[in-house]
Amino acid sequence: MIKETSVIIPTYNEREGISQVIESLQSLKKIHGNQWEIIIVDDGSTDGTSEMIRNIQDIVLIRHPFNRGYGAAIKTGIRHAKYNTLIISDADGTYPVHDIPRLLAQLSKSDMVVGARGNNDSNIPLSRRPAKWMLNKLANYLTGIKIPDLNSGLRAMKKDVVMKFVHLLPDGFSFTTTITLAMLTNDYTVEFIPIKYKMRSGRSKIRPIRDTLNFFQLIIRTVLYFDPLKIFLPMSAFFFILSIAVLVLSYLFTPKIMDITTVILFISSVQILAIGMIADLIDKRNQP
Repeated sequence: MIKETSVIIPTYNEREGISQVIESLQSLKKIHGNQWEIIIVDDGSTDGTSEMIRNIQDIVLIRHPFNRGYGAAIKTGIRHAKYNTLIISDADGTYPVHDIPRLLAQLSKSDMVVGARGNNDSNIPLSRRPAKWMLNKLANYLTGIKIPDLNSGLRAMKKDVVMKFVHLLPDGFSFTTTITLAMLTNDYTVEFIPIKYKMRSGRSKIRPIRDTLNFFQLIIRTVLYFDPLKIFLPMSAFFFILSIAVLVLSYLFTPKIMDITTVILFISSVQILAIGMIADLIDKRNQP
């Protein structure tokens, strides 16, 4: 198993749960060797989180002067990590840190290993399940892979690989979704290992409507960046089929063929295809 590991824990107002997470990590560190560093990135907490853990030994504490976001905290931890092997987890104790060795054991043959929470819809309000289902279906289609857990917060990664995409990774909760999509669409090896996820106590910091819309936006943006034809080809095909349908239906059921509408739809399909081909050419040209 990999020995030299940087464990990054982003935290924001987690005074109640962070101490137990740190204790569990320090116990693992003693069992698996002292070549672990534990980095706590306090993202501008106002509940005294930093003051509580400041004097704990063997902890690297980094503090943002104000709240910048979950992704920003992880990126700060990544930049300060001295080892190439990275682990990220949450500070609220919902992820089983005792499964970290399982993730590290698989990282030698993968570029990223994700702790997949499986079908955890029972912990999700009914109002959010349709959006989550659509989000997963869209991600699966655009990547061509069935993704067991798109945005798990427990994962092992390689710093040299993550740094290739760090300029694209957002500062918010969509960090984990973006790195998953970026690596899958660039043919990196991503493995998903089932884990048991605890239901969070207290109020979640995720904003359901706003964050769901942001997730849809970032999925489309990320795939447009790495595989634009996955977006442009279906759009082009839709307008082409629509132009044929308008031509045939107007010929059969209207006094006059809707020739202008047909031509506009057909030209639109050609233009969308051309834009997609150019975008794909630029993408492939810019790849190392």
